[in-house]
Amino acid sequence: MIFAYLAGVHHEILLFAVVALAIGGMDDFIIDLVFLCRRLWRKLIVYSRHRRMTTLTLPASPQPGRIAIFIPAWQEADVIGPMLRNALSHWRDQDYRIFVGAYPNDRATLDILTPLAGRETRLILCINERNGPTTKADCLNVVWRAMLREEERTGVRFKAIALHDAEDVVHRDEIRLFDLMTDRFQLVQLPVLPLPGQGGWWSRAIANHYCDEFAESHGKFLTVREAMGASMPSAGVACAFERQMLERLVNPANGGPFDPESLTEDYEVGLRISNMGGRGVFVRMRDGEGQLVATKEYFPDNLTDAVKQKARWTVGISLAGWDRMGWQGGPAEWWMRMRDRGAALSAFVLFTAYLALLLWGVLLAGSLFSAFPVPRPTPVVEALLWLNFGFMSWRMAMRAIFSGMAYGWAFGLGAIPRTLIANIIAMMAARRAMFLYLQSLFGKPLTWDKTHHRFPELDFPG
Repeated sequence: MIFAYLAGVHHEILLFAVVALAIGGMDDFIIDLVFLCRRLWRKLIVYSRHRRMTTLTLPASPQPGRIAIFIPAWQEADVIGPMLRNALSHWRDQDYRIFVGAYPNDRATLDILTPLAGRETRLILCINERNGPTTKADCLNVVWRAMLREEERTGVRFKAIALHDAEDVVHRDEIRLFDLMTDRFQLVQLPVLPLPGQGGWWSRAIANHYCDEFAESHGKFLTVREAMGASMPSAGVACAFERQMLERLVNPANGGPFDPESLTEDYEVGLRISNMGGRGVFVRMRDGEGQLVATKEYFPDNLTDAVKQKARWTVGISLAGWDRMGWQGGPAEWWMRMRDRGAALSAFVLFTAYLALLLWGVLLAGSLFSAFPVPRPTPVVEALLWLNFGFMSWRMAMRAIFSGMAYGWAFGLGAIPRTLIANIIAMMAARRAMFLYLQSLFGKPLTWDKTHHRFPELDFPG
C-alpha cells in the first residue's frame, strides 16, 4: 500500500517536472540558436568588412563630458579604500568625479573615506541623512542629490552617471568607452567577470559558480537580448546612464531617479529607460592587450551570503518585478521579461525534479526488499525524459564552453559538476525570497541584505 501510494505520487511529480523542464529546455535552446546565428552572421558578414574595434582604435567622443561615478557603501571598510585607490590610479586625469554614499552610523567606513576625500578633489563623500541600512536605491538617491549640488558649485553638468560597487576592480578604459557610447545610447552595460574563488574546494565551488553564470549571461544572453530589440537591464555595476534620461526618471517623492522600495533598482532603471523610448547597448570590447573591458569582483564564497544575494535578486526581479514593472513592450520584450521572472518558478521545478529522483531511489530500494516492482514511466514520460536528457547535456556543454572561453578550459569543465551547486543555491534562494516577499506584502520594509565583500591584492599607487 505504501509503495503503491509513493508510486502514484512519484508519477505525478515526475510528469510535472519533465513537462516543465522540457519547456524550459526548449526556451534555452532557442536562445542558443539565436546566439549562434547572430555570431555566425557577424563573423562572416560584419567582421569580414569591418575590423573589430578595440579601445586602441576607439575614437574620442565628439562631445566629451564629465562622468559621475556612483558608489553606495554600507559597511564597506574592508574594501572601499583599495577599490578607490585602484580606480583613481587607473583613470588618472580623465574627466570624472567619484561620489561615495555612506551612512552616519557606519563609522568604520567613514574613517576610511574621510581622509581620502580630504586629499582627493575627484572624490566626493555623500553622507545619508538617515542611519543605515536603508536600501541601495535610497543610498544612490543621496548620491544623486550630492551630484546636483556639485553641478551647481562648479557650473559643469555631468554627461553620464556610471554605477559601481565598493568591491569592484574597474577597467582603465571604461570612462572613455562610456563617454563615447552615451552619445548614442541612454544605457551602456559592460561585462562583469567574477573573480575565481580562493580557499577550500567548497568555497571555490560556490564562488566559481558565479563565474560560470556570468560568463554565459554576459557572453551570450545579453547579446541576444540586445539583438532582439528588448530592453537592456542594468547589472548595477559597469554600467552608465545618459544623464538627461536618468533625470527623467526622478521622482520628487524619492529624492532621485531610483525607487528606494526596490531591491533591484539597477534592473528596473534599465526597463524604465526602455519604456520611455531610450536605447540600451551591451558592449563587449577588447583593450590594446586583448583583455575584455569588464569589471571584476569577488562574489560570495559561502553558502549563506550566496543565498542572501540571490534571494535579493529573486525578490526584486522575479517576484516584486512582476508587480512593479508589468508587461510593457512587444513579444520579444514579453519573452525576455518572462525569462527574467522565471527564477522562482525554475527553482520550484528543480525541486520537483530532485524530489522525483529521490522518490525513484526510494522505490528502487523498496523493490529490493519486497515484491513491489519499480513502476516504468509511460511512453510519453519516457520520451520527455530522453528529451530533457538531451537538453541537459546541451545546456551543460554550453555553460562549459562559455566558462572555458572566459577562464580557461579546465575551469570550464568544472562548470559541469558546479551545476549541482548552482541548483542548490537557486532553490534555497527562492525559498528565502518567497518569505521575504510575503513579509513585504504584510508591511515589513525591504532593506539592504548585506553580504561580505573582499578586494583582491593589487599593485597600484597608494
